[in-house]
Amino acid sequence: MQQPSILFVCLGNICRSPLAEAAFRQAAQEAGLNVMVDSAGTGGWHKGHAPDPRACAQALEQGIDISAYRARQVSREDFTRFSHIFALDRNNLDDLQKLRPAGATAHLGLLLDLVPGQEGQSVADPYYGGPEDFAQTWDEVSEAAQALVARLQAER
Repeated sequence: MQQPSILFVCLGNICRSPLAEAAFRQAAQEAGLNVMVDSAGTGGWHKGHAPDPRACAQALEQGIDISAYRARQVSREDFTRFSHIFALDRNNLDDLQKLRPAGATAHLGLLLDLVPGQEGQSVADPYYGGPEDFAQTWDEVSEAAQALVARLQAER
């Protein structure tokens, strides 16, 4: 089996997708999975910026430093470079489907489809909220990360 490669995508790549990347990185490492992981946004407004300070603070609460992450925009190459691309909400999944070039090989999906009982739901966008909203986002992406790790282990 080819090494799994996972891309998490939200709108600006400064809140939800960096947290999803961090949660999955940690879960994969703890499970001993060899996997490539990254995050990106469908929009390019924050390209090159560090994650939102509130996202950094939430990750640090989990013992993870994401301050070196840098926002980037999804590229055409991502659709063949990654085996799986997970959108954090329906709007970004729709945008990814429109951006998907001919010959794309990546499986596209909604991240919370991995969590029983949360299929079709969006990861909460904490951007306009406070620390409690970032904690909720962490809980959601962390649960999805554990489910993804379990799925990848079952496919081995």
